[in-house]
Amino acid sequence: MPDINIHRDHSLGLPRARKIAWQWAEEVENKFDMECTVIEGETSDTVEFTRSGVNGRLIVAGDHFELDAKLGFLLGAFSKSIEAEICKNLDALLAKAERGADKGADKGDDKGADETAPKPARKPAPKPAPKTAPRTAPKTAPQAAAKSKPKD
Repeated sequence: MPDINIHRDHSLGLPRARKIAWQWAEEVENKFDMECTVIEGETSDTVEFTRSGVNGRLIVAGDHFELDAKLGFLLGAFSKSIEAEICKNLDALLAKAERGADKGADKGDDKGADETAPKPARKPAPKPAPKTAPRTAPKTAPQAAAKSKPKD
């Protein structure tokens, strides 16, 4: 199975990195029908994600993100484009957070405020119904014959 490994350094600290990870998890749940589980720790968190053909984890630390994913056979052919999409989404979230950190520093905001903020309750996203066309019953011989009779 092809692997995707992405490492991104940052200077956000763990509380802000957690917020980025939660945003990322919500995006992949909504956009790619992933099921995400967040496991919080003292020095780092782990976001485990899965769906048919993909499973992996995002390690969230105070100074970096580390994403590892395994793609199944069918998605393996698209590994480069999948990796590029993940990088684009994660980089956009990091850039937005870094810009926000710069603005907060200019205003003299308390950087420790994020540490005391209540954490939102996290529920796994409901699994969507399979996206397949409805199946019709096979035609029986009398039905097939009735359709093929010429009309007078």
